[in-house]
Amino acid sequence: MSEENLERLRPRLEEWDPKAEVEAARRGQPIPGIEVIDPEVTFEDAVLPDHAGETYHGYEGIMRATEQWLEAFESIDIELDRIVGTGDRVVSIHRARMKAKHTGIEFDSDLAYIWTFRDGRVIHIKGYVDLPEALAAAGLSGAI
Repeated sequence: MSEENLERLRPRLEEWDPKAEVEAARRGQPIPGIEVIDPEVTFEDAVLPDHAGETYHGYEGIMRATEQWLEAFESIDIELDRIVGTGDRVVSIHRARMKAKHTGIEFDSDLAYIWTFRDGRVIHIKGYVDLPEALAAAGLSGAI
């Protein structure tokens, strides 16, 4: 099952475009790759300070969190670097390039997400800005 989990998740992450996903959701259009995510998914994010301590539920919760994230930035470009781990818990590592709307400040940093699977679907996602913290939380400290 572990390799199947990775192969189901990888296309979603390789094509991840947060802005396009929010727009598709607003228009009631399907979101590419959403079928790998359980409709009752739980999402926790430490990427934005505004999200600290927040938990989002279901597709709608993920879209709400994504909209809040997008509000602060003029542009966001997310690129998958790699996926680490096997089994029912993996970490995706991304390069994020963002430009703040109001200040014009540009950010270039790593983001990491822990993806927890059950029965071939993602049931929990947790975002991090600290890569070592994400790997430790997933039990993959020596993975890089």
